[in-house]
Amino acid sequence: MKAQTLKNLMLAPLLTFGLVACNDTTPTDPMPDVERDIVDIVLENNDFNTLEAALIQADLVATLQGPGPFTVFAPTDAAFTAYLGDNDLEANDLLNSPALGDVLTYHVVSGAVTSGQLSAGAQGTVNGADFYLSEDPEGSWWINGNTRIIDADITASNGVIHVLDYVIVPPSQTIAGIAVDATEGDDPEFTQLVGALQRADLVGAVNDSEANYTVFAPTDAAFQALYDALGVNGYEDIDIETLTAVLTAHVVPSRAFSQDLRQGDELATLNPDATLTVDLSALTVGGANLNADMLNILATNGVVHVINDVIVP
Repeated sequence: MKAQTLKNLMLAPLLTFGLVACNDTTPTDPMPDVERDIVDIVLENNDFNTLEAALIQADLVATLQGPGPFTVFAPTDAAFTAYLGDNDLEANDLLNSPALGDVLTYHVVSGAVTSGQLSAGAQGTVNGADFYLSEDPEGSWWINGNTRIIDADITASNGVIHVLDYVIVPPSQTIAGIAVDATEGDDPEFTQLVGALQRADLVGAVNDSEANYTVFAPTDAAFQALYDALGVNGYEDIDIETLTAVLTAHVVPSRAFSQDLRQGDELATLNPDATLTVDLSALTVGGANLNADMLNILATNGVVHVINDVIVP
């Protein structure tokens, strides 16, 4: 995943809070196709040409012809095109990548999991890394906050296929790593957040690989507005106790993608005196405006949502 600019931290054009129409993924109890295995279905479907080439290149055809059962979350050709375009890649860049096998196995789950058996939260994959399922208020299923299941329960003799509108990639950085990389990009962002976290000695918390956080991350412009309101020059001029209270009010000790949030939710934070109220109609959390183009930035230890205001408990 590229992380040289904040734009490149995103793996897809992100959602307006998940409140979008989508194809029906109503749970069904499909009968297995005893004639065709998963590979047969991929080969016969004209929407899976890139996936077919990738499976061949990664030498995974024989595996997915095996008894399994497997559940394959299959990106369409359009999904691959969108992913490649967003990351300034050509198809050959992906097909020749040493990470291709890891990417493909991140789309495969052991066992036959139908749409009726999906549940929100972490899902183990053949890759060894989890992905995260969310059900939005409209009943659609999403993976990692940026990929939608657009068709479900295509059954095969050795498993089931669910169709995706984007490519999912396992995260490689912690929340702290994402924020620090953004400060070093061509269009630096989060410089004030990182500096404030360093001053409050909180970088280690959001760099903890064993943690599971949702961080509502204010932009540099949001911090500047706070400084102007307080009549200070920067975070160095804010009392350390106050600064710590403000920063910990932006961290929820669980992983919540935008699709997981519901109107009126009260989110506990690392600040024991602060909870954040979700207002989907206003697209705010804790009174801060969510940046609808910068939601669901996946990290190894949580997820980041960018906000345009600093939350003051």
